[in-house]
Amino acid sequence: MIKKSILLPILFIAVTIQGLIAQQDAQYTQYMFNTISVNPAYAGSRGQLTFAGLYRSQWVGLDGAPETFTINLHSPIRNSRLGYGLSVVNDNIGDGVVQETYIDGVISYTLDVSQNAKLSFGLKGGGNFLSLDFTKLRNFDEEVVQQDNIDNQFTPNFGLGVYYHTDKFYAGFSAPNILETEFFDNSDNDSNEVNFLAAERINFYFITGYVFDLNGNLKFKPALLTKAVGGAPLQIDVSANFLVNERFSFGAAYRWDAAISALAGFQINDQIMLGLAYDKETTELGTRRFNDGSFEIFLRLELLKKFQKTVSPRFF
Repeated sequence: MIKKSILLPILFIAVTIQGLIAQQDAQYTQYMFNTISVNPAYAGSRGQLTFAGLYRSQWVGLDGAPETFTINLHSPIRNSRLGYGLSVVNDNIGDGVVQETYIDGVISYTLDVSQNAKLSFGLKGGGNFLSLDFTKLRNFDEEVVQQDNIDNQFTPNFGLGVYYHTDKFYAGFSAPNILETEFFDNSDNDSNEVNFLAAERINFYFITGYVFDLNGNLKFKPALLTKAVGGAPLQIDVSANFLVNERFSFGAAYRWDAAISALAGFQINDQIMLGLAYDKETTELGTRRFNDGSFEIFLRLELLKKFQKTVSPRFF
């Protein structure tokens, strides 16, 4: 049995020292409430100044397992077709071995396709700060490549997205980070061989969902998120949620060949929503009880009174 305290570093070392890899963006189970983190065209779509924060603890029970924090703030601009926002995402792996923080400004432009349908185009710009402590990695394996530590290395980037929504349906396509960056060139200067330990690759997202009115007090929403990146398996998330009395939501989700999830949310009042999610791995990592699953907590605050009608219900 591999000890919990060294399992994650071993996994990290195994994938980083063997050559070029494609790095995926952080994943979310409550993606339907955290859309701006993956699609800049979502900015301002709720018709009011909105703050959202999400914390995800991956693979609880494993020392050094990934943790993700996201915060975002977005709003339409009064009497215009523009929206704006700010998105911050922080990933921490290995208790500080790898830390990556994305900070982006977001702007969107919205067209009225019909009386109840809107089509938005989004652009974001910013970049990420990357820190990697090879010293900590060598504490687990002395053969880890001799590489200087990376301390808040900044890499600029930008992203694009399109988002269509009515009062019942939404669909979006996006690429949050367009520029591809390669890190940690440890090639031998006397050789023509180039060996990168990690590489940023474009992550493409498609997200969609529909709200069915089952009766006056009950709504049902299936949703789908698909993420594709070169060099990594296709990720498909399918979820089904119910909304009761416009206040309480609950449902389940399945991440293809990865995890099953339970979700719950509560609209405390018109301004505050709280969401929770739990994932159980269906891979060997989960079936061998190396971890106790993954948890998410989500908070959304509507900070100002509505200054334009929000066509989307609380499901998105």
